Amino acid sequence: MRKWILALVVFLSVGVALAAAPETVVLDAKNMTCPACGITIKKALEKVPGVTDTKVDTRAETVTVTFDSGQTDTSAIARAVTEAGFPAKVRTGSE
Repeated sequence: MRKWILALVVFLSVGVALAAAPETVVLDAKNMTCPACGITIKKALEKVPGVTDTKVDTRAETVTVTFDSGQTDTSAIARAVTEAGFPAKVRTGSE
């Protein structure tokens, strides 16, 4: 029995170590005018598998999203924000 428990602990430890590190992306999103816009965007991103955190800045018109790259990608995130009514594109490093 102890061998099975030890094997399970080792297996879970390896799985956690191999899990994808969270990534962060910043999106430029248009048409954000009030706090309700941020709520709408957050609700849309809650439906995207792998999204773990969302920060919306309506003044700067940006959305910062932390996600698991093993479950989703930046295009799916931008698409979810756009489909919520806020045309979004990934901010590149030069902006």
